[in-house]
Amino acid sequence: MPDAKNILADIPAQLPQELFTSLLQNEQLHIERIVSRGHANTKEEWYDQAHDEWLILIQGAAILEFAGQAEFKTLQAGDYLLIPAHCRHRVEWTERDINSIWLAVHF
Repeated sequence: MPDAKNILADIPAQLPQELFTSLLQNEQLHIERIVSRGHANTKEEWYDQAHDEWLILIQGAAILEFAGQAEFKTLQAGDYLLIPAHCRHRVEWTERDINSIWLAVHF
């Protein structure tokens, strides 16, 4: 019987960098947990991925910026979105005092 795991578990008390944990990966799919605590990209740092990414913010809050868009996207716990391949984006802000926990599905 498979073991159950908890997406909220095993998060270090100190988090100097974002924590990326691969939960499942094969040739077509990569599911990862990302934990942010006050982490954000620099103004010059953009993600430009060769694959689609569906993500949901499980806990916390975050603000994303998309290249060429005037408005930023504010996310609260439970919000999800699809980021198409090569849609340049960056994390502008995450909560400093609590973990922002993302579930990202790359396909």
